[in-house]
Amino acid sequence: MRETGTTMVMQQPTGRILGRKTAAGRSVRLQTLVRLRWLAVLGQLAAVLFVTFGLGFAMPFWPAVLVIALTAWLNIFLTLRWRTGTRLSETHAALLLALDIVQLALLLFLTGGLQNPFAILFLAPVTIAATTLSSRRTLMLGGLALVLITLLAFFHHPLPWWPGERFSLPQLYVLGVWGALVSGLAFTAFYAHRIACESWEMAEALNAAELALARQQQLYALDGLAAAAAHELGTPLATIALVAKEMRRECPKETADSPSDRSAQPNDAGAITLARGFCEDLDLIISQAERCRDILARLADHRRAGDAMLARVKLTVMLEQLIEPVRGPDLDVRLQVRAGTDASGEPLPEPVLPRNPGILYGLGNIIENACDFAEREVVITAEWDEEEIAVTIMDDGQGFSEEVMDRLGEPFVTTRGSYYSTDGGEDSSGEPSPGMGLGFFIAKTLLERTGAQLGLANRPAPEHGAIVRVAWPRWLLETETGETHPAARA
Repeated sequence: MRETGTTMVMQQPTGRILGRKTAAGRSVRLQTLVRLRWLAVLGQLAAVLFVTFGLGFAMPFWPAVLVIALTAWLNIFLTLRWRTGTRLSETHAALLLALDIVQLALLLFLTGGLQNPFAILFLAPVTIAATTLSSRRTLMLGGLALVLITLLAFFHHPLPWWPGERFSLPQLYVLGVWGALVSGLAFTAFYAHRIACESWEMAEALNAAELALARQQQLYALDGLAAAAAHELGTPLATIALVAKEMRRECPKETADSPSDRSAQPNDAGAITLARGFCEDLDLIISQAERCRDILARLADHRRAGDAMLARVKLTVMLEQLIEPVRGPDLDVRLQVRAGTDASGEPLPEPVLPRNPGILYGLGNIIENACDFAEREVVITAEWDEEEIAVTIMDDGQGFSEEVMDRLGEPFVTTRGSYYSTDGGEDSSGEPSPGMGLGFFIAKTLLERTGAQLGLANRPAPEHGAIVRVAWPRWLLETETGETHPAARA
């Protein structure tokens, strides 16, 4: 996905090979067309030589050879100018096929028009177009072939025949050949195009399934790593908590709980202030250790966590629960609500969501990332209408870079220094803040499992910062909670 201002759009795959790929994401190789045209050149040349020298028929030999030679020279030029493995854009592929139709029409004009049995070869370029190009380009080439076939029915040189004799078919028969060619073009092109479209759709579905399976395997591997991490980190975390509590007990009560005595000397007051700060740091370490233990317990005990997630919760209440742990004195985290209205203008009721672990973890991870990169504020907007429920997280940080935007959501992609890199990474304060690049990947995968669609963008200038929008069809989430969709209630 790529941003345009604050508009979030899907990025379509494009190629840069003699232009762009075909509109449907398909393209034909130059080598394929060149080989087919060499076969056509050899076949046409063999037919002209056999008719002239083998059968001794009278025909415009040199003009026909010149037309065939022009096609051969074009093939040589294309082979020398571009690599044979190059994939053609739709425009260039259609142009080459149009040239093939015109070349065949010129040869048939010199050798009897539709009376020539080789007129059936008009089917070849149109069929190739139907299987590789869009419907619009196929119709254009089919129209060109139809026009040339019609002209050849009335304007052409005599069919090559014995010297001194003239062979001519009845005009009604020629019109019948014209009808057969037109019907064959239409039927063959339509049939080939439909079969090709079904094959492409099946291939795209298989690719999507393979991608989904790959993501599932990656996520299952991460589940195993999470369980192992929960087991391995339990002991050192318990040691840290124990040592911190023992050190906290050594803090004097009056130092930790009361201001310094007015009669104390300046040196004593400074020592008391320093000791108070040290004790506050110990309290913070203990609280964060307890939080880590809770997180590891949830990772290690999926059954207990699943039982706790069966309840339902309102959207704003869930967001407040996710925001509360990341609020701080130096960061303003605000929640805004935008409720849609029904047909009568009344505000729609606030949606009730399931306490889905995927939704909770996914939104929580995105909110934490926004808080990490924000300078002063993070604005979270909850909005809903009759069709959609959406949560937008916007910060005032540096925003997404172009390099990361295209790959964000893949595993091990991060804007922070990697745990495995030698130079590490630094945040805006100069402190190292390495990351493994798995948080957003896991969050995106879990949210997409719940039916969500994610959009990424940067705030428009002169503002700066990132925008992440997560949206669900309202009926999907309310079906999980047993609610009735507003449209159904109406």
